[in-house]
Amino acid sequence: MAGNDRGLAARAAWLSFIGGYTQEEIAQRLGLSRVKINRLIAEATEAGLVRVFVEGTAAECVALEDQIAAHWKLDFCSVSPTVDGGLLPLRTLAAAGAHYLHGVLERGEAKVIGVGHGRTLDEIVKYLPRVERPDVKFVSLLGSLTRHAAANPFDVIHRLSEVTGAECYFMPAPFFADSFADKKVLLGQKGLKDVFALAKAAELYIVGIGEIGVHAHMLSTRTTTEKELREVKQAGAVGEVLGRFLDKEGRVVAAELNDRAVAIKLEDIKGKPVIAIAGGADKPLAIMAVLESRLIKGLITDEDTAKAIVDRINAGSKAGETKKSKQNRWRGESHV
Repeated sequence: MAGNDRGLAARAAWLSFIGGYTQEEIAQRLGLSRVKINRLIAEATEAGLVRVFVEGTAAECVALEDQIAAHWKLDFCSVSPTVDGGLLPLRTLAAAGAHYLHGVLERGEAKVIGVGHGRTLDEIVKYLPRVERPDVKFVSLLGSLTRHAAANPFDVIHRLSEVTGAECYFMPAPFFADSFADKKVLLGQKGLKDVFALAKAAELYIVGIGEIGVHAHMLSTRTTTEKELREVKQAGAVGEVLGRFLDKEGRVVAAELNDRAVAIKLEDIKGKPVIAIAGGADKPLAIMAVLESRLIKGLITDEDTAKAIVDRINAGSKAGETKKSKQNRWRGESHV
C-alpha cells in the first residue's frame, strides 16, 4: 500500500471504527467515492492497521467457561465464539489471546513474560495493538532453532518486541537435541544458561498445546518425525506442552523425545501463572491432558473446542455414575 493510500486507509478506518461514521458519511467527509472508502477500510484491516476487541461474552460461552474452570479449578477460563471453521480456529484464538495479552501489558501485570511456541501464539501478534512497554522482557521457553521457519519461536518473541518495544530473549538451541548427550552439552553453554535463568524468573507464562496425530503442527513443520510421534503415541501420549508429551492423566510419558526437549522443565513453572491458548477440532484430548497435569492456571479457547471438552466431561461423569450404580447393585445382591 502506497504512503498516501495508507494514510487515507488509516483515516477511513479511524472514522469507521472509532468515530462510528457510515461509509457514506466518511466518503462525504473525505471527498471520495463510497467504493473507494470500502476498499480503504478493507486494506486497512488487511494491513494490520485495525485491531478490534469485543468486550463481553455470549451467555453460552460463559456457561462453558464456568464448567471448565470449576472442573479443573482454574483461576479463569475464557471462551470466545468460534468465527472461523476448519481444524484450527486461528482468528478466534489469536484475537482472544491478543485481547488477554494487551490487558496484561496495559495493566503492567508482568515485567518478564515467558512465551511458548505454535501457530496460535505466532498469530496473536497480528491482532495485538501497539503498546509501548520497553520495561517488559519476553523470553522464549524452548529452543528457538527449528528446521522450518513457520515453527520458529524466535520469530514470535521478535515480533512481540517490535509491537511493544520490549526486550526479547531467545534460546540459541534446537527445540529438540539429536541426543540427550547433545542436550547436556547445550545446557552447559553460558548463553543458554542465562536465558533459562530468565525463563525461570518469568512472572507469567503463555503457552500453546500440541495435538498428537496426522495434523500435528510439529509433524507438518518437521520439528519431529513420524517415527518420533509414533513412539510417543505408543507410550500413551495424547498431547504436548513445551516439548513434553503427556498421557490423558496429565503425566509425562516415558519417551526419549521428552528427554531431548531443550525447554524449561514443567516442574520449574508448576504453581506459577501459566496460561494456555489453544483450540481446534483435534485439540480437546490434548487440552484435557494438559489441564489434568494441573500445570495450567488459565485457558483461552474457542466455543466449539470448549463444547467438545464439556461433552467429554459430562460423558465421563455419566460413565462414572453408571459404574457406581452397577457396583451398588452388585453389593446389594451379594448380601442376599
